[in-house]
Amino acid sequence: MKLQNLHVDLPETARGRRFDLALLELVGQMSRTRLQTLIQGGKVRLRGEIVTKPGLLLLEGGPVDVDLESSAAVDPDCAAHMRVIHADEHIVVVDKPAGLLTHKNQEAGEPGAAEIAERTHGPFPSSEEEGRRPGVVHRLDRETSGVLVLAKTKEALESLQTAFRERTVTKTYLALVHGDPRFDSEWIDARLGRHERHPDRISVVREEDEGRDALTYYEVRERFRSFALIAVSPKTGRTHQVRVHMSYIALPLVGDTLYKPSRRQLEPMGEGAPVPERQMLHAHALEIPDLAGGPTRRFEAEIPADFAEILTWLRANRALPAT
Repeated sequence: MKLQNLHVDLPETARGRRFDLALLELVGQMSRTRLQTLIQGGKVRLRGEIVTKPGLLLLEGGPVDVDLESSAAVDPDCAAHMRVIHADEHIVVVDKPAGLLTHKNQEAGEPGAAEIAERTHGPFPSSEEEGRRPGVVHRLDRETSGVLVLAKTKEALESLQTAFRERTVTKTYLALVHGDPRFDSEWIDARLGRHERHPDRISVVREEDEGRDALTYYEVRERFRSFALIAVSPKTGRTHQVRVHMSYIALPLVGDTLYKPSRRQLEPMGEGAPVPERQMLHAHALEIPDLAGGPTRRFEAEIPADFAEILTWLRANRALPAT
């Protein structure tokens, strides 16, 4: 089986931290569960030596090499937990679990939600500009859970792509964030583009001729001490938009290692709190135009167990006093 090699350097500032958590910040869109499996399977070397304990406390930094199976199979737990919300002759709507890609990211790579759904509901069409991405009309980050719609027919594919492009769909995410929002609701209007020094990241760009316009609206659903549950409705569909915009206004997502602030110490939830293994972002609802011209169709996915566990803990341990 052909292997790819990923090389990163752990800085000396990682000293005293868990190996898996320090490494997770450097390897991009990989779930903590998958990284721990690679470590336990002897696929990770630190300074040339195999490390098999994800919880190893680092005494120093150094070079790390990770072997990734380019023909890796999807995590069976993710596939088993992908629930079909709705299916008809035109579309399939699924509840994508965290840890699962939207679609295969390379020709020999692991399958995503689209390929898994196609096995039982396909074949799905692909547009020329999208390449071989069956049924894909929009995307969710690997570690974002929730509603994902896939097209079963060419007509549905083209219609839904137009709807997303023309912003006639309504997306509602639920997110747990650090901090205390200044307002009960707010618009964020800040252009987004590739980060100058980190091409795998997105950042707010200040020049009008850079990046692309990005508009996000949020409402506070619940407040806790130094945390909040918010409903977010991105009006544009830029890569990592919700995560970057919330971090930009000092409300970074709980569990987001890629966009957590580097110059600000985030307040921990506290002793006994569940440890988030991904960003707490869930695509809760999606409203799309009806292909036959009928009323708008709305699909919802309930909050998954890991998100609900943290939310329950916050309600029990960090509730604000009644006023």
